[in-house]
Amino acid sequence: MSHKKSQWMAEAFGKDPGKLHRRLHVPEGERISETKLRRAEHSNDPTLRREVALARTGRRHAGRGGKKAA
Repeated sequence: MSHKKSQWMAEAFGKDPGKLHRRLHVPEGERISETKLRRAEHSNDPTLRREVALARTGRRHAGRGGKKAA
């Protein structure tokens, strides 16, 4: 697997940290509520919808600690 393919999450989240927090008016140290994510998911803004999808992906992968399959 190439380095670029294995690091896609780091690249996606590292571009503009806190952008979704700012757009949803949530302080950066706080977790974005599920209600706000659900509302943003149905926004007319396609960029915001993609950011929400990325945030949900990040939540699923958070806490795994970069464990690799043996």
